Amino acid sequence: MNSLSYLNKLPLFPDPQQALSDPNGLLAVGGDLSPQRLVEAYYQGIFPWFNEHDPILWWSPDPRAIFIPKRHAVNKSMLKLLKKSPWRFSINKAFTEVIHACSQPRLTQQGTWISSDIQQAYIQLHKLGKAHSIEVWDNNELVGGLYGIAVGSVFCGESMFHRQSNASKAAFAMLNQHLYDKGFKLIDAQIMNPHLANLGAVDVPRKAFLAQLKQLRNQVINDDTWLPQEVYFEF
Repeated sequence: MNSLSYLNKLPLFPDPQQALSDPNGLLAVGGDLSPQRLVEAYYQGIFPWFNEHDPILWWSPDPRAIFIPKRHAVNKSMLKLLKKSPWRFSINKAFTEVIHACSQPRLTQQGTWISSDIQQAYIQLHKLGKAHSIEVWDNNELVGGLYGIAVGSVFCGESMFHRQSNASKAAFAMLNQHLYDKGFKLIDAQIMNPHLANLGAVDVPRKAFLAQLKQLRNQVINDDTWLPQEVYFEF
């Protein structure tokens, strides 16, 4: 039976398959944004998403938007742009700046769900080696990037931004190449939207996603995967 749960002090969640169908995927309310609870949430295919000043809401939607990592995940026009671009790329060199940039409202939005509390929670996860960022630089200016959570050989994408056209797409292309090279098998994109679809995301049933997550979440990834470093496209 699908139902909405109210969380207590323990970082325990109900079965994601119990999430409501309307609104799609809403599973639980309350709790906190402690590292222990957040890690447990992603381990089970659950993520927080709520507006500032609202109660903490936890989700596991059906279907789930995903990508399969590929080294070459760009079309011809993007590849041409990258070959001519002066952009540099890095991993985990500016996590705080990336999540802050992602929190800025888009032109079509009045606010943001990436509140100061969310930012501080994920910065703490980053310090614990759980949350990671990809950065795009034009000289020394941060012009694009993204961040997310690593769970075994699954990368759970959270948000991306750009200050120059196509910089977020370039960050995602670099993420794809890096994850592919390091043996990751799945990128969780959470909820489909036109931008994700344009990047190549596909929807899968929640049951199938959770089964994949269960297989992949305990896989060990190389220690050097998330060291702060410069990274380069392999054309």
